[in-house]
Amino acid sequence: MAEQMVSVSRVIKASPEAIFDVLADPARHAEIDGSGMVQKVRGDGTRLALGAKFGMDMKMGPLPYKISSTVVEFEENELIAWAHFGKHRWRYELEATEVDGVPATNVTETFDWSTARLPKAIELAGYPKKNPVSMEATLGRLAAILEA
Repeated sequence: MAEQMVSVSRVIKASPEAIFDVLADPARHAEIDGSGMVQKVRGDGTRLALGAKFGMDMKMGPLPYKISSTVVEFEENELIAWAHFGKHRWRYELEATEVDGVPATNVTETFDWSTARLPKAIELAGYPKKNPVSMEATLGRLAAILEA
């Protein structure tokens, strides 16, 4: 359901392949996370693929916790999404484009709670309204890394 998704897009002056390589490397998620919650990858940080499982050390305010996620959508250089036990998804869609004749990519990050176990709890916690700010920051960090 579209009403249970929020998205933010940004054009980044980098190829879809370069951007996807960062997104598919869980060891880089803390580096690009605009929420400040992702601390570091747990495990070996193997490149993600459909069905891959990966863990993260997280922190919400002063409270540390661990989370395990599974890649639930995957199209090389175009789409990657993962979900954890709550079943809501973080999705990145990449579309090649150009800016002033330079190869670039339109990157859309989506927080999708249409698949969540408890969508009402997500809404009551205010995540749909809070997450776009963090998502904009994430895309800004991704752009800073790739456009440097």
